[in-house]
Amino acid sequence: MADWKKLYEERTMSADKAMELIQDGDRVLFAHAVAEPQILVDAMVANKHLYKDITVSHMVTLGKGEYSLPENHDVFTFEGWFTSPSTRKSIAEGHGEFVPVFFHEVPKYLRQDIFHEDVLLVSVSTPDEHGYCNVGVSSDYTMQAIKSCRTVLAEVNDQVPVVFGDTFVHVSEIDAFVINNHPLFESAPAKIGPVEEAIGKNCASLIEDGATLQLGIGAIPDAVLSQLGEKKHLGIHSEMIADGVVDLFEKGAIDCTEKGIDEGKMVVTFLMGTKKLYDFANKNPMVELRPVDYVNHPEVVAQLKNLVCINACVQVDFMGQIVSECIGTRQISGVGGQVDFVRGAAMSHDGKGKAIIAMPSVATNKKTGEMTSKIVPFIDHGAAVTTSRCDADYIVTEYGIARMKGRPIKDRARQLINIAHPDFREGLKEEFEKRFNCAF
Repeated sequence: MADWKKLYEERTMSADKAMELIQDGDRVLFAHAVAEPQILVDAMVANKHLYKDITVSHMVTLGKGEYSLPENHDVFTFEGWFTSPSTRKSIAEGHGEFVPVFFHEVPKYLRQDIFHEDVLLVSVSTPDEHGYCNVGVSSDYTMQAIKSCRTVLAEVNDQVPVVFGDTFVHVSEIDAFVINNHPLFESAPAKIGPVEEAIGKNCASLIEDGATLQLGIGAIPDAVLSQLGEKKHLGIHSEMIADGVVDLFEKGAIDCTEKGIDEGKMVVTFLMGTKKLYDFANKNPMVELRPVDYVNHPEVVAQLKNLVCINACVQVDFMGQIVSECIGTRQISGVGGQVDFVRGAAMSHDGKGKAIIAMPSVATNKKTGEMTSKIVPFIDHGAAVTTSRCDADYIVTEYGIARMKGRPIKDRARQLINIAHPDFREGLKEEFEKRFNCAF
């Protein structure tokens, strides 16, 4: 038996046994998004009687977030670099913490011990014939965490795809293996309604043949992609991709031949979609996962040709300040990679970079049906500005496109009011006249 096989056998154990490798006072980091190991996280919570003073950190989670519940605060403190539906309540209630960070800086923070993490929980593929597992859906900060953490606990799942790039980990780098076989987390495609379709058409009007795209997840990115079937030679260099990219590739619109760097490759830092996406990426030479300090670094992004990045937000004020991560003082997500790409687009070597913030013109309260405008005179009290007014470029709603770069504040405000929901335009015009002491 080869040495790696012996090592793998010796380090294979039950989830409960693996949890004994976590020590009092440890900081435990989860691999990102779909790479979060479901069985290991459940086992950590179930074995909380073993620990004292454990801090749990991660960015996006698709899991249950039970460690962040008040009844588990005697052992676990959630310290998130992003918040998700299952964890954001802990921050609002005061027993969780939030750390603002640009996504591309997370690996550097791990290397420099600004983020000190002791234990990593990660999902990996079954080892190949050379003794290498694959992180499959998440290179981002996961690869650096494997190097930086004292202890690496891996859930081996043969449903984790083998994706090329900076994704291979030798069994010798992992301290415990827990073998399971279960479906990965999935994020189903969002429903595209008339509003999203209109936003998609407006965004698509800014995208030329040969453009390199960065998109997120949800109805708006999918709506944009659905409008690009007739485009040619599109490229992908994105923090993440979802199922919509697969559909567009199958239409022949994506070939990545005119990107300027990494040509012929869809370069991303994590995957988040359905099994359709994971099967598409599995052993596909065209898909590469790279660490986020490469994919999202503004200096790398700036080298892409004809870049168009599309991100979302919660609010935009008259000056073009963009709030994307909170509602007032309530933290609902995080900075993520929005600013990484906005600034990379602004630095584009070919001078063609475009940064689009796309949003429905209103937010609708699910309980009451009440609408509020996302274009506002002033951002909500206590809200954090994610993308500054100096960084703002294009703002898109279902009613049109407003260009911020190089425009005076009053001109910005007029453009934004013109793409606001019609029900709010008169009120916004009144606020404009009061604020700027002139006619609209």
